[in-house]
Amino acid sequence: MTVDLTPRAALALRMTSLLLRPHPTTRADGVAEVVEWLGAMQAQDLASGLWSLGVRLPALSEADVRAALERREALRTWPMRGTVHLVAPADARWMLELTGVRSLAGAATRRAALGLTEADADRAVEVLGAALAGGGRLTRAQCLATLEAAGIATGGQRGYHLLWYASVRGVTCLAGADQSFALLDEWAPAPRRPERDEALALLALRYVRGHGPVTAREFAGWTGLTLTDARRAFAAAGDALAEVSVDGEPASVDRALLDAPPRPVDDLLVLPGFDEYLLGYRDRTLMLDPAHARAIVPGGNGVFQATVVRAGRVVGTWKRTIGPARVTVTVHPLVDLDARQRARVERALGRYAAFLDRTPRIDWST
Repeated sequence: MTVDLTPRAALALRMTSLLLRPHPTTRADGVAEVVEWLGAMQAQDLASGLWSLGVRLPALSEADVRAALERREALRTWPMRGTVHLVAPADARWMLELTGVRSLAGAATRRAALGLTEADADRAVEVLGAALAGGGRLTRAQCLATLEAAGIATGGQRGYHLLWYASVRGVTCLAGADQSFALLDEWAPAPRRPERDEALALLALRYVRGHGPVTAREFAGWTGLTLTDARRAFAAAGDALAEVSVDGEPASVDRALLDAPPRPVDDLLVLPGFDEYLLGYRDRTLMLDPAHARAIVPGGNGVFQATVVRAGRVVGTWKRTIGPARVTVTVHPLVDLDARQRARVERALGRYAAFLDRTPRIDWST
């Protein structure tokens, strides 16, 4: 049976799936639970990744989240689309093998443009592996210096490419809450080892559970898998998924959510620029008026602004400046916000300031 959903009902389910409002069947109390629930979380900007966790874990401060990452509750690597994500340590290797390897397909072309050979890349992996063995941890600058000392040029974008390549190959990962690298085998010594079809089903289940309602095409866009593999993954997930219709378009959702009583969508959230709420989808029209798209990604360069979300829709952006004791936030409304709504925005930003252990100062742009 297919359940018909209005866009508003679909938004309510999506926010619940993303743990941006209480979920009827699960309670994520820590970083490990949130990351595993969502499957993977955008983390190319570390500060955004920390607040993506903080907004879902209101009892935690930034210091608490950083400590959780140092305890290895999650790590960062490049499992999908050549982009840094937070993943559960036990999931990193199979996700790299399932989805990360697809980004290697264009690596030869990129290396040629950078003046690198495959031998250079493989030599860099060996050098970094040896330098990090035995519990080593090196900053990005130290990794590049190590490569230079071994005679491997890192100028321009060469260094970034080689660091990315070593991680996608499953040798290194970004460790803890800074920009340091460690060996994946040492940082995640107990990896899960699902067979390919099992891995497809598991990733599909987590994506739908943590982002639904969604389509197989959205899943393909999120993972970088082919649409054929995406459809195979949805089929393999089986009865855990339920079919719904959103404005006449078929989609899938966590079956358990359909048994939960509907709740009105009146949430007010301030989300980081790279949160899964927007970046977890190719089609963002449910959450974002197309007329506002340019304000969210100025210049279309892939750098997303932090957003103000009301009742599931993006209604503004915000920028922060962090000082020793205060965080100054400037809010740019995209729609008219009355005094009551502005007060709600300021309360939400107060929570963000508390997360940073700073006093807030909030300015409104005209």
